Amino acid sequence: MTRSIRMVAVVLLITLLLPSVAFAQAPVVRAVLFYSPSCSHCQYVIEEVLPPLFETYGDQLQIVGIDVTVAEGSALYASAVDALGVPEDQRGVPMLFVGDRVLVGSAEIPDVFPDLVDQGLAKGGIDWPAIPGLQEMLGEPESTTPDVEATPAEPTTVAERLQQDPVGNTLAIVVLIGMVLSLVAVAARWVMRVPVREAPFVSWFIPVLALVGMGVAIYLTIIELSGDPAVCGPIGDCNAVQQSSYAFLFGVIPVGALGVIGFGAITLAWAATHYLPGRAHDLMQIALFTLTLVGTLFSIYLTFLEPFVIGATCVWCLTSAVLQTLLLWLTVEPARDALARSRGTVAAPRAA
Repeated sequence: MTRSIRMVAVVLLITLLLPSVAFAQAPVVRAVLFYSPSCSHCQYVIEEVLPPLFETYGDQLQIVGIDVTVAEGSALYASAVDALGVPEDQRGVPMLFVGDRVLVGSAEIPDVFPDLVDQGLAKGGIDWPAIPGLQEMLGEPESTTPDVEATPAEPTTVAERLQQDPVGNTLAIVVLIGMVLSLVAVAARWVMRVPVREAPFVSWFIPVLALVGMGVAIYLTIIELSGDPAVCGPIGDCNAVQQSSYAFLFGVIPVGALGVIGFGAITLAWAATHYLPGRAHDLMQIALFTLTLVGTLFSIYLTFLEPFVIGATCVWCLTSAVLQTLLLWLTVEPARDALARSRGTVAAPRAA
């Protein structure tokens, strides 16, 4: 009888201990997410991608969010990308570190991260990535989800924004000054009506520049919609610009898509001026100049935002802005002459 009681007691003890042992040995996948509160792709990952994973894996998935717009987060981000050898053209947010893997963008993270979690749990878990300074910052984190509201971006001065990307922002300011001076010069040229003789082939620069601009705009649209890192080159930080809230008009329309529409409309208007005769030609010539003027004004606004508001510069965006300004110069004289013809002071041209 005593032996039976002892066996039952042992069985009960094992039954009580099994859940505790299983919980203590449950594998855990730990990851670090670098994000910016103003980044729409980051918000998508935080609000749409991660919550279902937390519901699925519970305490077996731990993610710490690091805000790169605060000093400590920016320093840790720089330490992370250097320590893990992230290439320059792949740096941006959202960026997720899982072990020795680095996932970037709102497309790669949801596509790859769930499989990494499954594989990590099957192999006994994944510890925090080897980022210098991470352990000191973490201590013993209790939260497993980035809390954007709890770590708002600290306001910065214009000087501090300029220092975030000094070379790129200086280039943006130079381009901005050139665009504003060009706008003033074009206005003066229109008002003073100085006669200018242009070579016939100059008109053909318009579709060439417009098509190049359309190619740039298509690339930026793909980057903005996919969240993939842009190829930036040695100057500027294209990804910081493309992943900011200003990359979408009204938070919905990609600015790159507006560029595609604008350059496309310029190309079509040029074709109409080249082949339509008489009054239709003049109307299209004026419309062509209007399109380049609106595009230049919008480009001035976007170029101003880069150094003074975002604190980073996109070379692709500057390229688009320069192309718009060149198109403005090329269309002002024909449009001025077209307006004069519409008033009856100059004979209308024949179709080409």
